[in-house]
Amino acid sequence: QVQLVESGGGLVQAGGSLRLSCAASGSIFSTSVMGWYRQAPGKQRDLVAVITKGNSTNYRDSVKGRFTISRDNAKNTVYLQMNSLKPEDTAVYYCNAFGGWGSSWGQGTQVTVSS
Repeated sequence: QVQLVESGGGLVQAGGSLRLSCAASGSIFSTSVMGWYRQAPGKQRDLVAVITKGNSTNYRDSVKGRFTISRDNAKNTVYLQMNSLKPEDTAVYYCNAFGGWGSSWGQGTQVTVSS
């Protein structure tokens, strides 16, 4: 099992930037697919970005060109750099790890973008 702890959320004005971090425990981080999801009030949890163990990435259309996912296997950490933030990016952001061992979620970090 992998334990995940997110940080870096907060309140930012539209057009601003935030960098989320997700620190993972355990030795299987480097073999896991890592993803960031978000859930706005009253809505389902949606995939924002994903990065494979080979550093291939994929993004939901609404964040392409604004968000960047990256990972540092030496630090067991995955990042989400968010630029040009919009009010519609407001949500709780969750980190997810997925592999042959199963799947784990972090507790989430709130991102609020004011207009």
